[in-house]
Amino acid sequence: MKQGELVVRKSYGGDMLFRVDAVFERMALLRGTDYRLLADSPVDDLQSVRNPDELGGTRKARIQANESLKRMKEQRASISLSKLPTLLSADRRPYFEMPGKVLHLDGDPNYLQKSMAVYNQLRVPAEGAHCHESQMPQVLMRLLPKVRPDIVVITGHDGVLKQREDWHKLTSYKNSVNFVQAVHVARDFESHKDSLVVVAGACQSHFEALLGAGANFASSPGRIMIHALDPVYVAVRAAFTPFRETINMEDVISNTISGMQGVGGLETMGRYRIGVPNPKSLTPSAGIGQ
Repeated sequence: MKQGELVVRKSYGGDMLFRVDAVFERMALLRGTDYRLLADSPVDDLQSVRNPDELGGTRKARIQANESLKRMKEQRASISLSKLPTLLSADRRPYFEMPGKVLHLDGDPNYLQKSMAVYNQLRVPAEGAHCHESQMPQVLMRLLPKVRPDIVVITGHDGVLKQREDWHKLTSYKNSVNFVQAVHVARDFESHKDSLVVVAGACQSHFEALLGAGANFASSPGRIMIHALDPVYVAVRAAFTPFRETINMEDVISNTISGMQGVGGLETMGRYRIGVPNPKSLTPSAGIGQ
């Protein structure tokens, strides 16, 4: 068994695909490939996977991801001119759009790449950074003044530690304490929840602690696994909800792959704005250059 190898856990019926992150003697640290779960397992319990597409769980997760992306595209297209002032209803759009800018911190480089691809497809202005979850507070201190985002996503991998039954203690989680500290940094930078929308957490994260630290949206109310793209879905909805409207929480959460048990949040205003005139629709004045 070596670092980077794709595996499943035999004792769990091969229910989920993992990538080996590190091997320590006879134990391996695992990161989910479709779900944001951090786990450890005896090496003897692992089985190598050559063709991930043959796994039912992997196929299901990727079908769900494609459906989620389709919904995001449909909702992106649904921002119709009927919601805009009459002067903007002409065929040639004299207005320009300003979706909320996203700063996405991710503890997994593969998930970061997938997330940035989604932002790019949907034309959401976004900057991403990969760092270990324990480094996120320090990285945020450096990047927040530089990027000045409207939305910050703080995610990676998490999980409830084995033999830790008390969900209320942060010490029962692998990375929730790091996410909580990062949320505190974000709120020290901008305390107003409608000026900086914070989306935080990963699989089984301490939902209540993240909201208490200042997150607008967080995982995981039911301490379940969340899909890699769930935080992205929430961020995109915030980016394209008009700034005078409240993000439809029931709609956005029910349309995530993990649903209400996976993601929850607070009433929050959107970060989308329009402006006029659209420089691309203007023709140069005849007097310019004379």
